[in-house]
Amino acid sequence: MNEIAKIVPTTAKDWASDQEVRWCPGCGDYAVLKAVQRTMPDLGTARENTVFVSGIGCSSRFPYYMASYGFHTIHGRACAVATGVKLANPALDVWIITGDGDALSIGGNHTMHLLRRNLDCQLLLFNNEIYGLTKGQYSPTSRIGTRGPSTPFGSVDRPATPCSFALGSGARFIARAVDVHKALPDVLKAAHAYKGASFVEIFQNCVVYNDDVFAPFTAKEFAADRQLWLKAGEKMLFANGTRGQSFDRDKMVLTIVDVGDESILTHDPKNRTLAQLLIEMPATAGFPVALGVIYEDPATTFESAVLEQNEAVSKGKKVDLQALVAKGQSWQVEKEPRVE
Repeated sequence: MNEIAKIVPTTAKDWASDQEVRWCPGCGDYAVLKAVQRTMPDLGTARENTVFVSGIGCSSRFPYYMASYGFHTIHGRACAVATGVKLANPALDVWIITGDGDALSIGGNHTMHLLRRNLDCQLLLFNNEIYGLTKGQYSPTSRIGTRGPSTPFGSVDRPATPCSFALGSGARFIARAVDVHKALPDVLKAAHAYKGASFVEIFQNCVVYNDDVFAPFTAKEFAADRQLWLKAGEKMLFANGTRGQSFDRDKMVLTIVDVGDESILTHDPKNRTLAQLLIEMPATAGFPVALGVIYEDPATTFESAVLEQNEAVSKGKKVDLQALVAKGQSWQVEKEPRVE
């Protein structure tokens, strides 16, 4: 393992590369990039000890814009590359930047295995519910009825819910945020503080192909009533503190009650059942969207288990490359080749 470089204080400008940022004007990716660049100095990590890994998609240009190490890999394979990076040097701070198509379609299997293994990294999934880079085809998270080049009459697929996918895959840290919300840096800090695979879904607006798809809960006039920002140990309140989440034990579902009701729930991020209910809250009937850290229950990380196993297996053994090469079915040819 390489030694961690001495940490030198940085600013947001130090984390911005000299590359021209090229996204569509007004794209939510700009807000996420700025949030990450502003957050990095507060994490106490060194640029030379940080790696951003991406796949293919609009969001996957991200590594070019960070003044750190980075890999712009191939479609759906960011998690596989990131796993290799972390196993090769566990001291590195690894961030995965991906989109709903990159992570949940062609890369769905890699995302699943990274989460169940609990590799120590931060996975930021930019969810704009569309394929933006390839000009507006519907994605795994697109809603029924979404029209695009590949679904001119509207999509008939039931959309995937990223956080449900993560929970079902065995993720131990799941959070949600909004691209332009001031709380995004706090969510990023919480994800970084967690030792393991941190899954963060970021609702990101695509101004060209899916503009304002999240407006019913992100627009200024709706935000207070439709956003439930979760904090561990605090009551689940929204609508400027006038309403809260309760639980109907007969129907086994979440319900909405007015403030003052003694049944209002207190957020426990270690409660997996509660996390599932919060993730799957209906988008109708006045329910808000759960944001912030939804689930956090630490477990052994993949790379630490691999290192521990390697140390145990190699303990007391002598390094002998020749013996390793000759092990098993091998032979040595001593007879000179026949010359015709």
